[in-house]
Amino acid sequence: MNQTKLWTKDFIIVSLINFLLTLVFYLLVVTIATFAIGEYDATVSQAGLVSGIFIIGALIGRFVCGSIIEIVGRKRLLIMGAVLFIVMTALYFVHLSIGLLIVLRLLHGITHGMASTAAGTVVAQIIPGPRKAEGISYYSMSTTLATALGPFIGLFMLQHTTFQVIFMLCLILAVISFIISILLKVPAAIDAPVQQKGKKSGISIKNFIEPKAVPIGIIILFLGFGYSSVLTYINFYATELNLVTAASFFFLVYSIVALVSRPFSGPLMDKKGANMIMYPAFILYAISMFMLSTVSSGWVLLLAGAVMGLGYGNMQSATQAIAIKETEPARMGLATSTYFIFYDAGLGLSPYLLGYITPYTGYGKMYAVMAAVILVTGVLYFFLHGLKETKRQRFAH
Repeated sequence: MNQTKLWTKDFIIVSLINFLLTLVFYLLVVTIATFAIGEYDATVSQAGLVSGIFIIGALIGRFVCGSIIEIVGRKRLLIMGAVLFIVMTALYFVHLSIGLLIVLRLLHGITHGMASTAAGTVVAQIIPGPRKAEGISYYSMSTTLATALGPFIGLFMLQHTTFQVIFMLCLILAVISFIISILLKVPAAIDAPVQQKGKKSGISIKNFIEPKAVPIGIIILFLGFGYSSVLTYINFYATELNLVTAASFFFLVYSIVALVSRPFSGPLMDKKGANMIMYPAFILYAISMFMLSTVSSGWVLLLAGAVMGLGYGNMQSATQAIAIKETEPARMGLATSTYFIFYDAGLGLSPYLLGYITPYTGYGKMYAVMAAVILVTGVLYFFLHGLKETKRQRFAH
């Protein structure tokens, strides 16, 4: 019975760590550009770089983490990342130049990539095999919740308090994540360094990337384009449409629906396979983008958020579970970092690339384009993973 128990103390602890780290990330994402302009007289492009370079840092952190996690150990790397995350958060209180602020954001992103990848690897290995998709589904709820609360709290504090108070809250959250990471117990059999047979000396791409996680990584990269376009431009779009009040609750509705659906989608994926979740989610995600492209009232905007929660909200956990299930235990840490490299790349590249498109299309048409991209990605999923998943389910029954 204990071998299939999901809600253990360590599962809850590592989920809370991920929630706190991600909350700080999203809280700062919506406030740091304003800070750069107000405190350092940064240009709009510099402020955008201050905000976005964090994700580049996270990518670097995941590359490094994926190649050394089996050597250093999961818990040790998690604690190292948490300590460095505190140091970087504390440096926001120091008055720097705009150049040094950009460097700080890069380094802060690296520490986030290290700690969050280590946490994701720990949770992937303490979840019982028969409940892997369900466990990853619940774990990723911590990210979903932080994705909603971070921007919500950040924008509220931006209007009602000072940046010093914002940074103090982030520092407190970082310290709490470090304290509870010490309490985490990772079984020695899981956290022991892995001796890989036949490992050749020299630099190999397999030391940094898990090939079996790349196909689903490509899928989440393209799916992330759509969600990042919402994160970046929804407030600007809502201002044009005079729907700012409704837009402030968009991510809250998105998260509530995603959270409510997780207890059903995770077990369903374990029993029926990933396609049972992914194909309907592609349709729902595309519909939500089309709704955004034609929105004219607040209730339709919030309904689009709900539909997106059912679509993309469940895709986040399903794709992560696929990446882990496709990989042998010895390379699970690398698979986790590989998945999040593609995930972060999608979120990070989208605002930059769409910045060239939006001036010509406007926000409405841009979201219509995103709906088409999602449907095309669904076809790509069919060839990269869906066919294999169908054959696997046939043999299983």
